[in-house]
Amino acid sequence: MTSSADAVIAALRSGHDTLAAHVRDLPETELTGASGAAEWDVSQVLSHLGSGAEIHLATVEAALKGEPNPGFEFNKGVWARWDAMAPAERAAGFATANDTLLARYESLDAATLDTLRVDLGFLPAPVDVATAASLRLSEYAFHSWDVRVGRDPQAVLADEAVPLLTGTLGGMFGWLAKSEALDGRELTLRVETTDPAGVYGLRLADKVEVTEAPAEADGVLRLPAEAWLRLIVGRLSPQHTPAAVTTEGAADLDLLRQVFRGF
Repeated sequence: MTSSADAVIAALRSGHDTLAAHVRDLPETELTGASGAAEWDVSQVLSHLGSGAEIHLATVEAALKGEPNPGFEFNKGVWARWDAMAPAERAAGFATANDTLLARYESLDAATLDTLRVDLGFLPAPVDVATAASLRLSEYAFHSWDVRVGRDPQAVLADEAVPLLTGTLGGMFGWLAKSEALDGRELTLRVETTDPAGVYGLRLADKVEVTEAPAEADGVLRLPAEAWLRLIVGRLSPQHTPAAVTTEGAADLDLLRQVFRGF
């Protein structure tokens, strides 16, 4: 039987193979060009993914050995080494580091996937492999888009990642959403997604949160699920918004872009 961890690891592998192939022949001008992440060029996004792969792997290895999380000082050393790399080194290093992480995940047997608990260092308790890998998938899927969108303004999130990520970002609203952009307004929106289909409520107030689909709403937002995910992380600017996105009533994309400014 395929476990949820297996599905996430398979999505990570597919996403990596696609991005590694994209990056392989990027010229220096594109590596140092703008990415979808506001403050990073493409090579800096790859540095983030590569250093993150090293840190994630060290965390998994520590869990397998029954040791504590390697800790912040270890992370700082990894980040400093990647920061010092030239753009081409980051591109090559990213592919190697992420492939090594995925090979380690793929080597784990079913019992380990089911029972291992991983201390990621920033959560209150260790988590199972499916959760740890899902957090990596979230980071990877959005930053893969950041890399690809420079060459393809119509880029979308990887198909295999979208159903695995849909519904998992609600817990991040506390730090993703900027409720001050509402200027005291309170709204309840109905969100209808496609591919996969879903219906949610989006409560906009001092606390921004996803809720059950409301019986009555101030407005309706209809969009592909991958665009919904990109909206939440601040990657649905006008030039990157597909034509399938529509709104009714108080569902205002400009306001939502201010609430979800991204990272």
